[in-house]
Amino acid sequence: MTKVYNMDKIQKYRLQAIMLASMIFFADQMVKYAMIGPLQLKSRGVIHIISFFDLRWAENPGVSMGFLSAETEVQRWALVVLTAVIAIGVLVWIWRETLRGDILCLSLVLGGAMGNIVDRARYGYVVDYADLHFGNFRPFFIFNLADAAISIGVTLLLLRAIFIKDESDNREKNDDPK
Repeated sequence: MTKVYNMDKIQKYRLQAIMLASMIFFADQMVKYAMIGPLQLKSRGVIHIISFFDLRWAENPGVSMGFLSAETEVQRWALVVLTAVIAIGVLVWIWRETLRGDILCLSLVLGGAMGNIVDRARYGYVVDYADLHFGNFRPFFIFNLADAAISIGVTLLLLRAIFIKDESDNREKNDDPK
């Protein structure tokens, strides 16, 4: 009976993960639509919001921080395939994971990855617009909601791996007849 209950709980976590990933994807696409359409950010270049944050048009033909820049159509579609394979790997990881916190962190990564994959397939680049700066100092490259979700998800996963012990590790230590 316990195993059935645990499976139901894990299925609930997976459903939450798919819902969170979908919300991240949808929000990312809606904000990008606003940047491209109503705000006309591409033609305006920059919209000053406050002293340390602007909306600034940037086209990222690569992945994180401009790595693996796709300069040809073949490279573009190879990057779409590569990032889609990674996203599928994250989805498989979600399905194999049993810890709710890790599942939800992975869903942030999945939702963000899907948003950027759609951009790359649709436009040939990822639409970036968020420019956090303090004078001329920019602690980040120009980014988007999908990038933020991926970064937050990966950071939380790393922090969880470092600071949160898996319950099965604790059970093994308790069962160890030393």
